[in-house]
Order: sequence, then C-alpha cells, then structure tokens
Amino acid sequence: MLREKIQQLADRYSDEFIAIRHHLHAHPELSYQEFQTSAFVQDRLKAWGIPFQVMAVTGVVGLIEGRNPTKRVIALRGDMDALPITEANQVPYTSTHEGVMHACGHDVHTTCLLGAAKILQETRDQWEGTVKLIFQPGEEKNPGGASLMIKEGALENPKPQGIIGLHVHPVLDTGLLSFRPGMVMASADEIYMTIRGKGGHAATPQLTTDTILIASHLVVALQQIISRNRDPFSPSVLSICSIEGGHTTNVIPSEVKLMGTFRAMDEQWRFKAHDLIRREATGLVHSMGGELDLHIDVGYPVLYNQEAFTKKNKALAATYLGDAKVETTELRMASEDFAYYTHVIPGCFFRLGTRNESLGLTSGVHTPTFNIDERAISIGVGTMAWLGANAEV
Repeated sequence: MLREKIQQLADRYSDEFIAIRHHLHAHPELSYQEFQTSAFVQDRLKAWGIPFQVMAVTGVVGLIEGRNPTKRVIALRGDMDALPITEANQVPYTSTHEGVMHACGHDVHTTCLLGAAKILQETRDQWEGTVKLIFQPGEEKNPGGASLMIKEGALENPKPQGIIGLHVHPVLDTGLLSFRPGMVMASADEIYMTIRGKGGHAATPQLTTDTILIASHLVVALQQIISRNRDPFSPSVLSICSIEGGHTTNVIPSEVKLMGTFRAMDEQWRFKAHDLIRREATGLVHSMGGELDLHIDVGYPVLYNQEAFTKKNKALAATYLGDAKVETTELRMASEDFAYYTHVIPGCFFRLGTRNESLGLTSGVHTPTFNIDERAISIGVGTMAWLGANAEV
C-alpha cells in the first residue's frame, strides 16, 4: 500500500533529511536574500529529476506528475527565510551567519517539502494527479513572499485546486499533528505614528506641546478603541511596542515616535479598525495641540483554512499516523503569509509537533534557543508526501 511505502521511505531517508536540515540551519538567510538556500533546493530537485522554475528571484516551483496528471493538482508549500536573531544553541549545526538564525523553523519546513518531493517522485507511478512544490522566500517580512509568488504565477499553469502547508509547533509534542478548519491565524498590520509639537524646557510646559503626555494618552485611547468597538466574539489585539522620544530629564521633545501591531480575525473589522485608529488618534493628538503622522502598513490577511478541504486532510493525516496523533489547533493571534494563498484557492495549514521536554526542547519560535526534536522531520516529510498524493478539494 502507498501509505506503508511512504512511511518506509520517510524512515529510510531519515538521516538524509536530518542532514539537509542541519545544512539549512547552519546557513540561514534573511527574507528575500535566500540565494544559497534557493540554489541548494534547485540542486536537490535536479538530482532527483524534478523539473522546476525560479520565481520572485529566490522562489522555486517544482512539478511532479503522477498517473493521470490532469485529474487533480495539489500544491505543497515550504518557506525558506530566517530571522535576524543571534543563535544561542550549542549544537554542531549552529548558524554560521552572525546575527541570523532559523528561529522559526523554516529550515524544517524546507526540509519537509524537499523530503516529500523525493518520496513523491519515487512513488509517482502509485498515485494520481500532479503535485506542485512551492519553495517560498520572504515569509517573515512584508509584503510577504507568498504575495510575490502569487503575482508571478505560482498558482497558475497548472492551477492547484488546493494548497497545503505546515509549521513547526513547539507547544505540541513530537509525534503529533494539529489541524483547524476555518479562521486559524490573525491578520497583521504595522502601525507607525509620529507626534510633533513645540518642544521646550520641562520647567515651563505651558510654553510647549507636551508630546510625551500626548503619547501616553494615545496609547491608552488606542486600547479603548479596540475594546469598545470590536465584536467580543472576534479576537483582536493592538499592541504598542515602541516609544521613542526625548533624551534627557528636563527637555520636552518636539517629536515622539510610536510603533505597534494590530491583529484581527475578521477582515471587515480589520479595516473598520484602521479607520477608527486614524480618526480617533488624529482627533486626540490635535485636541492636545500636536500634529500626527500616522501610517498603517497593511500586512498579511487572516489565514483561513477552507473547512471541507481541511477536514479531509485531517482525516487523511489520521489515516497516516492514527487518530490519537492528530489534534485540533488552537486559534492564534500570530500571522503567516500562507494566508495569501488561502484567499485565492482552498488552503490547509497544519501544525507539526516538535516539543520534547525530556531533551529540553521547549523554547518558542523567534527565540535564540529555539530548536526541535528531529524525530519530527520524518513525520513532517511523510505527512506532506501522503497529503500530496491523496488530497482532494
């Protein structure tokens, strides 16, 4: 049976896939700079006889045709970029690029997609349809590599009926997967504000525009905008994460800068909130004698797992691993540019457990000590190959 064959190959090639992950982890590259990573992916696909094309400078799109290749087309996606974090792990494959680290597991994602590609290529006479492999740059940075890949035609010629992606999940034990139909991850927009006014001596505030005081009121007011206007059943988060202004104890600065993030699970409310933020922030600052420059950098949309497609994939995953190994993913206010794909074609984004408390592998993503239980790699590889060979919309 195909299931047993995929499991056997995932186990047989486990050391090779772990070695691929070690290479990628040791050579991380920032968003839109994944030149060595892209070349490595291309070399692997060439070695396995898988045709591909390059898109969005460093993106790679491969194609594997099984029997009756026009019967169905399913895309599998893996992101490739790393983060500007200095790694603290003491491992043989630690980052060799100072200040850059695969702290979000994209080395694992790329490895899982490469592994699935090798297995699907070897078993292509045992499944029907076509599998499209999307190795994507720039997930960590606006405008998001997914949006660029879509613009350059990654979802055309042939057009997939659905797309599947995975993400490491350090709160989920190794050996487990999790799926969630419907809304699963939030939109993410960046907020930049500059408050300007006449600065001056702190002993005579009446002769100044107190930009620090205005900023303080603004931070509180922005929280009330969200808490008093959103649907209480629709999660939403506004966090001001940076305030810059002033440099001494006795001078009121003429300028204060604030930066933050706004996240939502509802696209209609998302843009209504943008309007509320603009209107109420401008009114408050002006009422206190200041001027405001406000820019909302619209980022990734809500990640929506198409219900029927996701339920089918969850059932397939249970067939592959067993019902006890497949759980339900929690809603998360984090964001992912895989969301762009899900607004074009049916998508399914699932989680791969990588946690192992006995080995001390519990650090969260985007931290200097993030690492995984590498037994998860063969599970991710096998699951992606199994879904690629069987998924239908």
